[in-house]
Amino acid sequence: MRVVALSDTHAPRYWKSCPPRVAELLRGADAILHAGDVCVAPVLAELAAYAPVHVVKGNNDGPDVVAPETLELSLDGLRVAMIHDSGQAKGRLARMRHRFPEADLVVFGHSHIPLDESGDGLRIFNPGSPTDRRRQPHGTVGVLSVERGVLVQAEIVPVT
Repeated sequence: MRVVALSDTHAPRYWKSCPPRVAELLRGADAILHAGDVCVAPVLAELAAYAPVHVVKGNNDGPDVVAPETLELSLDGLRVAMIHDSGQAKGRLARMRHRFPEADLVVFGHSHIPLDESGDGLRIFNPGSPTDRRRQPHGTVGVLSVERGVLVQAEIVPVT
């Protein structure tokens, strides 16, 4: 299963429409995870043209973005949790393990800083932002490969 993870698209200020490099990665995806700060609902419709979209609410999302604060789902047997803001960096892994005790993977956003970290039987993953890179060298998304409950590969891919 090929999964594309995004966060912090911040439309329409930064995301006018799906950037070409992001669209290229979305083609052939089996699922899309958006970790919040979509900002306006039309982005979700645009993403849904590529694959089923799972989304959590971000702190900048408007009232038209209907999404839960957290989400737990299974992707080909992999237990995935999603949240927009995972809190400060210090203690994040332990905090996410406590918050989502059954999860194999937690996908989050908010900081715009890509992160892939593992420990205590948990992997936490922030795909960064494809459109609002802030102080990062590139806009980024995540591409995940899942096979029979195992996260085989997680890659942070530069898109700008």
